[in-house]
Amino acid sequence: MTLEFRKFHKVETHREVVLKFLLLLCVLVSYFSYLTYEYGFQTGGMVAALTWSFFVLCTPVADAGFLLDFPIRLILGIRMLYSEIFVWAVAIFINIYALSAGAAAYDKTILTTLLKKILVTPYPYWSIILLSGLGTFLSIYFGDEMLDVFKHRDRVKYHQHAFKLKFIGILSLFALIFLAYYFLLDGLQIHLEDI
Repeated sequence: MTLEFRKFHKVETHREVVLKFLLLLCVLVSYFSYLTYEYGFQTGGMVAALTWSFFVLCTPVADAGFLLDFPIRLILGIRMLYSEIFVWAVAIFINIYALSAGAAAYDKTILTTLLKKILVTPYPYWSIILLSGLGTFLSIYFGDEMLDVFKHRDRVKYHQHAFKLKFIGILSLFALIFLAYYFLLDGLQIHLEDI
């Protein structure tokens, strides 16, 4: 590959990441705007924050946190694992605040109602949060590893065979977490198609 092609490819990839981030941000702003129109600024903002925290705490992939993790990794170089720990801390704080403030905002949408049920019923529903945390941090760890491998200066520290074994192990563990998550939701009679 020529140097010029690599620069062009890197710019195109960077541009694509920025575009996807802006589209996701647009969806988030639109959802917040709708909730603000529907419930007022304070309640709408709280419902939007609780919805975001639902996706952070109750899904086994780094979807809501990925809005921050990946751009922070690209722009500032901070590992996604560290920013995801911060994301989880913020999501937990939002829910502690909302529960202590009377919890009325939880009753506005189906997702926030489900989130409240999960939070106020430690057994067995906190196992959803536990499995989600395992899946999220495993996917973030894997994402950090992949970004390290793609950086030229870090390729030397990874042997191709060892990386393949690690990849298979992480993928297998991730599949087991998803399977356990599915059976847990089914056993607790929480059906995602009803949400």
